[in-house]
Amino acid sequence: MEKSKVRIALTKGRIEDKAVNLLEKIGYDVSELRNKGRRLILSIPNENIEVVLAKAADVITYVEHGVCDLGVVGKDTIMEHGGKFFEIADLGFGKCKFALAVKNGSKFYDGCGVKTVATKYPAVTRNFFESKGIDVDIVKIEGSVELAPLVGLSDGIVDIVETGTTLKENGLEVYDDVAYISARLIVNTVSMKLKQERISEIVRLIEENL
Repeated sequence: MEKSKVRIALTKGRIEDKAVNLLEKIGYDVSELRNKGRRLILSIPNENIEVVLAKAADVITYVEHGVCDLGVVGKDTIMEHGGKFFEIADLGFGKCKFALAVKNGSKFYDGCGVKTVATKYPAVTRNFFESKGIDVDIVKIEGSVELAPLVGLSDGIVDIVETGTTLKENGLEVYDDVAYISARLIVNTVSMKLKQERISEIVRLIEENL
């Protein structure tokens, strides 16, 4: 009996590379994924699995709308965008953290005025400061967030920090940790019911090979 078809969305870039390594560890033939060229939809032979490569926020959209059954996406994107899906497993790679960073020596929490925070992640930032009972003005930035405190636009930034090198080189330092993040496996809610056996098998193989 042919296995029911499953479509997996992978976040392009570093998460994609680690996810492909994981699929290979399971024993899947990932040759198409290794030699993809410019193709965005690829196959895993003999498994009836299709892999879709997409930007992080789009992985959530594809899984939510059911055009992909499973997705691999960073916890940062999940925290910022939310959505209706099951978060099944912490895959343990793509590790970094959200942090509040300020100019060296600044005391962000001192004083009583409302501070301004620049970020690419307004929802994450809002939730963090609300949980602390602190009022802040949030400014959304699309490019290099580190610039905002340097030019006087903000008192601090909330951004993803891996090594902290970029902060250091720009005279900034981590002032507070916001949340630790890593790649997660998400599943469409309907697929979980309709393809339960097949998805459970894939999830089991993934968890055994983490």
